[in-house]
Amino acid sequence: MTKISLTQAGKRFNKDWIFSSLDFNFNQGEHYAIIGNNGSGKSTLLQIIAGYGTLTKGTVQWEGHDATTIFQDISFAAPYLELVEEFTTLEQFNFHTQFKPLQKQLTVEQLIELIGLKKAADKQIRYFSSGMKQRLKLALAIFSDSPLLLLDEPCSNLDQEGYELYHHLIQQYALHKLIIVGSNDKEEYKFCSQHLNLMDYKSKSNEVTS
Repeated sequence: MTKISLTQAGKRFNKDWIFSSLDFNFNQGEHYAIIGNNGSGKSTLLQIIAGYGTLTKGTVQWEGHDATTIFQDISFAAPYLELVEEFTTLEQFNFHTQFKPLQKQLTVEQLIELIGLKKAADKQIRYFSSGMKQRLKLALAIFSDSPLLLLDEPCSNLDQEGYELYHHLIQQYALHKLIIVGSNDKEEYKFCSQHLNLMDYKSKSNEVTS
């Protein structure tokens, strides 16, 4: 997959258009930030790009894929996505690799140590803090061997050390991917050279009546 295209894309909840008349291309190897005020549709658009949701109007096209197969090339991290709470860290990684292989640079054990969870390798995720869970979600997404990385508010629940870890993982292991970050926090997307501001598509949404 090298390109995702949105054409006249619009999303409506009840009678309210979240965004509309959106034309945009996401190209392989580039890094994008989807920005905009709370409620502007950042998470909604990311979920549509991931194939989790549908547009009300317009189209989203994944080069070489459709909505039933795009998951093969996508990894996604977001605070609202759940882990298997009964699993340990090691079990979660092993379960994950049954569906999506990891990049080859590190073993699972080395990766767990890298994200600061070595002492929690055999601890059930239900006993993790929110910050530990977010580190694990980021690692699963970033280290997946997939060309598209979607990140929704990736540093939610992270402290300053967590922010630094996030940027280290991106710089060392993800810059070759097509990355799309949904966020209002500039620190989360400072490596993104392309910005898509959904506020630019809010006034247009009021003009759509069908």
